[in-house]
Amino acid sequence: MDKPQFFEDLQSKINKAIENSPAKDIEKNVKAMLSQGFSKLDLVTREEFDIQAQVLAKTRAKLEELEARVVELEARHKTS
Repeated sequence: MDKPQFFEDLQSKINKAIENSPAKDIEKNVKAMLSQGFSKLDLVTREEFDIQAQVLAKTRAKLEELEARVVELEARHKTS
């Protein structure tokens, strides 16, 4: 038996053993507990975070644009 086949067989046997053991139930229970705990926290999804990061980037760009415009207008006003 070659090494890749040996590891595939070993992995398959380990997966079957885990599926038939209490470990699978423990994993499900831990995931459920974590999900419940996270839902109580004030967390956002990655998608929501990315959207807000984009909004912030646009806001910063607009602010920089407006600041430059103010400097330009102030310079014109001083020379007038």
